[in-house]
Formats: sequence, C-alpha cells, structure tokens
Amino acid sequence: MDNWNLLGHEWAVDMLRRHVANGETRHAYLIVGPPGVGRRTLAIHFAQALNCETPIAPGEPCGGCRTCKQIETMQHPDLAVIQAMDDDGNAKEGGTLKVDQIREIQRTLNLKAYQSPYRVAMFLRFHEANESASNALLKTLEEAPPHVVLLLTADTPEQLLPTIISRCEILRLRPLPLEAVVSDLMSRNLDEDSARLLAHISGGRPGFARKLMEDSSLLEKREERLNDLQTLLPAPKVEKFSYAEKLAKDKDAMRQTILVWLSYWRDVLLRVAGAETPLINVDRNMEIEFLAGRLDLSAARRVVSDHEAVLAKMERNVNSRLLAEILLMDLPRV
Repeated sequence: MDNWNLLGHEWAVDMLRRHVANGETRHAYLIVGPPGVGRRTLAIHFAQALNCETPIAPGEPCGGCRTCKQIETMQHPDLAVIQAMDDDGNAKEGGTLKVDQIREIQRTLNLKAYQSPYRVAMFLRFHEANESASNALLKTLEEAPPHVVLLLTADTPEQLLPTIISRCEILRLRPLPLEAVVSDLMSRNLDEDSARLLAHISGGRPGFARKLMEDSSLLEKREERLNDLQTLLPAPKVEKFSYAEKLAKDKDAMRQTILVWLSYWRDVLLRVAGAETPLINVDRNMEIEFLAGRLDLSAARRVVSDHEAVLAKMERNVNSRLLAEILLMDLPRV
C-alpha cells in the first residue's frame, strides 16, 4: 500500500509508519485539519498498520487480510468508533459527543484486545464533545493501558482542552494543492473542467471533493444557498426576518448554509485584499468581483467574522433564530 493508499500527507504516513516499525507508538494521537482533508482515513490506515495480520513490512499494512478489511469498514472487534450522535443513535456531524459515550468506552478499553495487538479507540470530531465528555477522556489519556491507542480527530487543536492537547501527539493535516485533487478526480473518470471546479469548491480537501463528485445533490444545495444569499443582499427587512425564521428551523441545515456563505465571503475578502490565493467559489467569480469592488477591507473582514461568530455560538447552543436574524440584518447592502 504505497503511502497507505492515501492521497497526500506523505509526511504523516511516514511518521506513523516509523512509530509502528520502531515500537514507538504513542498512546494518543490528535489528527487535526478541515473536514474532508483525510483525518479519518489516516486514522483508519494507522489502525490497520497497528493490527495488520500479514504486514508487507513493519508499519506497512497489507490492506487485504481479514483485520485490514474489518478496520476499513470500521467493524473490527478491537476498534471502537466514538462520535456525536442524534437522538436515534445515528452519527451526526454538528451534534454533541456526550459523557456517557466516553464512560461506556472506558469500560471496554480496560479489557485485553480481543484478537489483535492493540485496542484502538477512534474519537471522531472530538471538538463536538461537551465539557463533561472532555474531562472524562482526560482520565483515560492519563492512565491508558499499554495495549490501547487513542486516535482523536478535530478541526483545530484550539477547540479542545489544553490538558487533552498536551497528552497527544498532534498531526496537522493541510489541504492539498488543487492540481493533486484535480488529478485524483480525473483518475475517477471526471472530466477536467468539472474536476477543476470541484477541486476549488473543496478547497483542496480530497475527501470533500470525492463526496461532491459522488453526490450531485450537494452541489445543487450549495447553488441554492448561494442564490439565496444573492437574493437576500438587497432584500427588505421583512424578507430577511422570514428567511431567518425558516433557516433556524433546522439547526444542521443552518450550519451548512452558514459554512457555504462563509466560504463565499472569504473569497470576497481575498479579492478586496488583493490576495493571489485561488477562490473557493470560482464559478461565482463575477459576483465576488462585484462585491469586492463595493466593500472596503474592514467591511469585508466584519462580514467574515460575523459568520464565524454565528458558527461558534451555534456550538454553544445560542438561540438559532436570533443568530440568523442578526446575521441577515447585518449583511452589507449592495
């Protein structure tokens, strides 16, 4: 498995491979980076490297044995996956990882591994853990049994408690060059123009780019959200209040909408600042140039920070409708 079948992040694969090969595996790793950059994929392949039955070389999983295949589908008896859930027990991005989930896994981790050298616990999107869950995990991080490896993923280390960060080996994954993502999508039979557009929209995140390629509804929803934003900019207050009410009814959909808008306003800010950085929403270049010509740097920065503040407050369960109303009322009138 060349580079563990991972696109990019060669330095991270090389470091983890050496840890396994040299018997220097840490008890906890924190893998950070934007969603879709490859955090979970790296964690899965590291779990395979730790527990592969027939490794090609030390730290080099075969990818084909029963253990590798079970870990790939996250169905291995010595692999536990812990993440935020909805009320029906389904994984939910933007949900809350609760203390009961941590306590449940703690009981399991004290048992010996069932069929492999290591028990691996994968805590996905750990920035979604509430304070009680974070504090509960600290005890495991401080007293992890030697046969246990904890793998945490998050957007940024700053979202976690400093005491958790200090007990983990941190790997910071960054978006890939756009050309690497374009090549990957074209190797999956996507035409070059479409591949280039998706590479831009994904911001160099291969996982997100592949998701966009596989699910056309995601692009349609993005288009709808950006069209709504264009309609809202010149809209009267009554329309903005009405839209805010509709938007706040589904917290997860609201979060996704704000994320799309934030990527758009960051593009506007880049153009106002005269930066050479490639646009995310390259298909909206004309609109972005138009807005950039009508805002100064402080106004563009304020719009971006307003959107970032809404996302942060949503995580703290501030009233969604109030947040939506304030955000829409403060949009620049152009």
